[in-house]
Parts: sequence; C-alpha cells; structure tokens
Amino acid sequence: MAADIEWIDDGGVTSPGGWKAGAVYAAVKSYGEEPRFDLGVLASDVPCTVAGVFTRNAIVGPSVSLTRERVGGGIAQAIVANSGISNTATGEQGMRDALRMTELAGQLTGIATEHMLVGSTGVIGWPLPMDLIEPAIPTIEFSAGGGANFARAIMTTDTVAKQRAARVTIEGVTYTVGGTAKGSGMIHPDMATCFCFLTTDAPADRRWLQGTLKAVADVSINMVDIDMDTSTSDTMLVLANGTAGGDAIDAAHPAAGPLHQLMEAVAIELARELARDGEGAETLVEVVVEGAASREDARVAARTVSSSPLVKTMVTGRDPNWGRLLMAVGRSGAEVVEQTISVWIGDHCTLERGTPTDVDLAEVSKAMDSDEVQIRIDLGRGDDSAIAWGCDLTTEYVHINADYTT
Repeated sequence: MAADIEWIDDGGVTSPGGWKAGAVYAAVKSYGEEPRFDLGVLASDVPCTVAGVFTRNAIVGPSVSLTRERVGGGIAQAIVANSGISNTATGEQGMRDALRMTELAGQLTGIATEHMLVGSTGVIGWPLPMDLIEPAIPTIEFSAGGGANFARAIMTTDTVAKQRAARVTIEGVTYTVGGTAKGSGMIHPDMATCFCFLTTDAPADRRWLQGTLKAVADVSINMVDIDMDTSTSDTMLVLANGTAGGDAIDAAHPAAGPLHQLMEAVAIELARELARDGEGAETLVEVVVEGAASREDARVAARTVSSSPLVKTMVTGRDPNWGRLLMAVGRSGAEVVEQTISVWIGDHCTLERGTPTDVDLAEVSKAMDSDEVQIRIDLGRGDDSAIAWGCDLTTEYVHINADYTT
C-alpha cells in the first residue's frame, strides 16, 4: 500500500524532531553567492542509529574512511562538514585534520567524538586550512531552522541548495524524514554520487536501516549522472534519533514499508534536484526504461542513456536524433532486441517495435525546448522498469571545470 506522504514546505534536515544545525563562513572556499557558508554542523539531541553507503572510487578521502569506520559502530549523533576542499590525497595529515574537525565539533555540541561523522568536499590534493577551520567551528550557532544554512555550507559548484522533508503517520505515530544533498559535477551512478544526508525522528533497527538505505540509494542517488565521474568523497548517510517514539522499526514493524517509501520519496526528489543543477545544465533529462527482462537490465539501460555524452548533447541542441538512444541502449549490456524496442521523446513516439514512425521531427525538437525532457524506452523483453536522471551538456560545463582551481 502506498504511504500517504505529506510534504513539508521549505523542509530540510532539521524538520524531524530533535534535530538542529548551523553553519559559518570560514573562507575555505572563495566562491558562492552571499550569504556564503562553507562549514556546518548537523546534530541530534540524542544518539542515533546510523547507516551509510559510500563511494566505490579506490581513492577516498580521510573523511570517507573515518566516517565509514564510525558508521560501522552503528551509533552516531552529528555530522561536521566543509566544502571547498575535499581533504583527499593529503597523506597522514589529512586524517589528523579529519579527526580534529570531529573533536572540535564534539566540543561545540557536547557530543562524544566517536559519534561525530565528518564530510569534506571540493578540490582534491589540497590540505584543509585548519588555521581557518579551528577558530570557525566554535562560532557556529544552532537553530531549528539552521538546516538551510547547513545545506548551503556543503555546496561546491551547486547553484542552489537542495533540501526536502516529508512526513507520514502510521497507527497514530507521525514520522518525519528530512534531507539535503549537494553535487553538480563529478556525478555518476556508483554510490554514492554526492553528499546526501537524511535525518529522521523514527526509531530504527540498525540492520533494517542499512538495508533500506541501500535500496533507497539504488533508485535515487545511484540513478543520477552529470558527467560519468565518481567522486572520491561521496557519502550518503541516514541518522534515526527515535524521538517520534515507539519500538525500533524493523522489517516486521507496520511502519517499515511506509517509512521506506518516505525515505525513497525524499531521496528521489533530491536526486532530481542534483541532475537539474548539474554544472552548466539547462535541462533536466529523465530516462524511463520499461519492458526490461530484469530490474538490473532496466537500471543499466536507463543509466547508460542518461550518462551518454551524445544523448546529453542531443538534448542540448534540441536535436531529435533518437538513433543515439538506440545506440546507448544497445551498448548498455541489457537484453536488447531491435525489433521489440519502442522509443518516445516527450509524448512523441519515434520508434515503435523496431520500426521508425512518421512523427514530425520538427515537433519533437520543439517539445525538447524545455527545462525538463523525458525519454521513454520500452525494451519489449519483460516487465521490469527503472528511472534515471541526467542533464544536458553545455559549454558552461567546460568553462566551470576548466577553471576549477584557477
């Protein structure tokens, strides 16, 4: 049964009960619109059950290593995060700096250091300016509405902060999930493809929470592509503080299904916002693959289409070159038979069971002149489906990344 989800206007990571956040500008990064933030702390009033999924890149920053280790303990209470510098490829000093950030944030909040997680995102290979970070952390002020500032503090080349929150009521108990995410470049489906931090006031069994987060990631953050590159700092976390009350939610709990749907809904909205705000992007591209022989076939086909540079530039130019969609599906590794494939760009069917239609391509091009374009592909091989999100590829993307450190 579908959960009756209620979205919270201007909601974010501090919307669930028992959460607070704050941020400050420490001059770790020099870019971004005013008011500028680059260092923040998100904290719960009480210890939380925690789950996480992390980058599969073989090169990882100390923030990933330390947070992964602490998530393994099953309990966390806060996250300290900075943008501008990723603290990756910085040797032993990088780990000392990551530990020091958690110590300082622990002193600020009164939270045990071992329950403090850390995230750093930005330029690879530069050491953290601890001479700026150390005096800045104690100046962070918390408020129930501080989630918006925290969301801005984790932004790098993002142009807008990404926040969402929603709630659901099950057997008289209301559970809320909030979330924030960042990422505009170096984004490719290989969990995680960004920072994505989820909070909830639900009580949760650790094993159930970890399995749920992995499933949620697979239909949300892991289905986003900007530029086929996977960051060294990617982290997705969910912290459940239980302040809503009741028994810990596990697979047998009546709230398990609805809470899973709630987390998934929030994460999908954040994923769409990541794709919409891709570096230099002007158009969100949603790729729906249906009729696949398996769920994995649907996923890999959708991801391949959304990540294809030729598909991206096709959208950039409003070029109804649907042959590029066939090319991408054909190389995806999914079970594909040309004679069973149908393709739609927006509402226009360009290929029906392997046969080109007489659609007016000028009308298709006109339909593509939008800030959101849907591509739908029916493989005609089964009943499974998946959705992926990407964006167009513009000259602005080249300018942003050509000048990233200069």
